[in-house]
Amino acid sequence: MMKSIEKSGKTEDAAIAAALEELGLAREDVQVEIVERAKSGFLGIGASPAVVRVSYEAPDEAAAPEAPAPVVKEEAPAPEESVNAEELDADHAAVYNFLSGLMQHMGVAAVITMTDKEDGGINVELSGKGMGAVIGRRGETLDAIQHLTNYAVNRGRDERLHISVDAEAYRAKREDALVRLAEKMAAKAIKYKRSMALEPMNSYERHVIHAALQDYEGVTTSSIGSEPNRRVVVSYEKPTQDGGDSKPTSREWA
Repeated sequence: MMKSIEKSGKTEDAAIAAALEELGLAREDVQVEIVERAKSGFLGIGASPAVVRVSYEAPDEAAAPEAPAPVVKEEAPAPEESVNAEELDADHAAVYNFLSGLMQHMGVAAVITMTDKEDGGINVELSGKGMGAVIGRRGETLDAIQHLTNYAVNRGRDERLHISVDAEAYRAKREDALVRLAEKMAAKAIKYKRSMALEPMNSYERHVIHAALQDYEGVTTSSIGSEPNRRVVVSYEKPTQDGGDSKPTSREWA
């Protein structure tokens, strides 16, 4: 039975290599279709990696879960304001003014909801139609928006204000998908007694994988490569003969 997975990478070759590594197959054992060619952008906004679809013959293997599909961008009238900017303190006003201006520049009508963190930071939730343009593929545009917001608001400040930006609860959904992927790759590593390399991820997503498998019996995790192609490797760990704790005390987490 033919099955397929989609992989992304900085180039088509990198995406194909990532798919072959995950599947444990040679290039001649698969069929490759270029779904999307890599595009550049300004500070990550509008950029997209190369995407390939790799088809292979497999009786029982399932495709790796993808990040939750963002909503297709649609033109919509500006939604009702969720806050009154004139009633905000200086920090919240700075965050709101920057993000509202950025959303307007991107042509996206978004409701901006802010809540305070226990550590003094600010959580921002963007909602409304057109969130696909805000999230981007695998959250890359959302990460860029969060980076720009932190840079703009903290510029010239003595004490850093940490700002987290999410859209339609994408980050929570992505984290759940990463945990499921981590458990699947751990099961493969144990079944085939070999190391399984995941696709390149940012530092936060790699941390989610490491944490998900920290107490998973029979595997260890490490990170290899350099940014932006740094990835997690899930390795089979042979059980110890004395029955003691086989989990290492430290790992290469980054």
